[in-house]
Amino acid sequence: MRKRVILTGGGTAGHVTPHLALIPRLKADGWDIHYIGTADGIERKLIAQIPGVEYHTVPSGKLRRYFDIKNLTDPFKVISGVGKAFALVGKIKPGIVFSKGGFVSVPVVYGAWMRRVPVVLHESDITPGLANRITAPFAKAVCATFPEAAKAIGPKGVYTGTPLRETLFEGSRKRGLALAGFNGTKPVLLMMGGSTGAASVNAALRESLPGLLPKFDILHIAGKGNMDASLNRTDGYRQFEYMDARLPDALAAADIMLSRAGANTLSEILALRIPSLLVPYPLSASRGDQVLNARSFEERGFAMVLEQERMTAKTLVMAIESLYDRREAIASKMRGEPVSNGIAGVIEQIEKYAL
Repeated sequence: MRKRVILTGGGTAGHVTPHLALIPRLKADGWDIHYIGTADGIERKLIAQIPGVEYHTVPSGKLRRYFDIKNLTDPFKVISGVGKAFALVGKIKPGIVFSKGGFVSVPVVYGAWMRRVPVVLHESDITPGLANRITAPFAKAVCATFPEAAKAIGPKGVYTGTPLRETLFEGSRKRGLALAGFNGTKPVLLMMGGSTGAASVNAALRESLPGLLPKFDILHIAGKGNMDASLNRTDGYRQFEYMDARLPDALAAADIMLSRAGANTLSEILALRIPSLLVPYPLSASRGDQVLNARSFEERGFAMVLEQERMTAKTLVMAIESLYDRREAIASKMRGEPVSNGIAGVIEQIEKYAL
């Protein structure tokens, strides 16, 4: 019988990109691949067009830690999603479900558990996200990017690292410079805020342009809906809403990087040895996972950190200049850390528990 797997996860690119790394290996190993996501989430944009992957949708409410009137209605969406996921799992008959987290994964994991299909989770951050905390009791194993997370999860925790796309290592600095229209005479600062962008960092970077552009060319991946048309003709500054296939070239062109501190991004930064300034989402706007991620990287000498509460145009310019001055020492620290590509470790857990 052909091996069959359901992948799930969504809401942000961080809950989807590890699947992009796993899918080629799963295909090569002979798996029949299905993906369950939402009808309008970023996971559909990234996954639905991949040849050989069948995409299915379920309704799902968002899991919020704050008051919102939708908190009264979204539980009913989750219940509806569980029903549809239960039906899909029964129809697809997978040997296993692999979940990357995000709110869409909750009904899928519940539906799989009700069908007695084994589930393997993956947690990117040092502390588990809400969706994974809710679904972990129904999983056989929880793969983790950080060893601290695997330890905190307990007996089900398995330190695997994050699956990284092989294409990330195939970027060309020459193509990246051409993409941005830079001639390579100045060092390149790459700003990447995630699939939905980082509004406060975007704003601070743009306010800092007069202080940065004399020294750096700036390639800015601003996030969906975060372009500023008034800057389109600014010499030495090039903005993009989002990158997919061209991202490896942009990364290869970067001498230093300005970024949020999502775990998947940090795994890529470390693997590619890019000295970075991290501006984690503050505790006031998140559960604090990025603060912990960034602190771990800073303590190991892999990055510098600038708290959002301290970020102004002036402090941002100073921090970026300091990062550039320290780039060789930071890169040296990163080169001393083995690259942990989690593909093999995750595949091992999938193979171990599949029916």
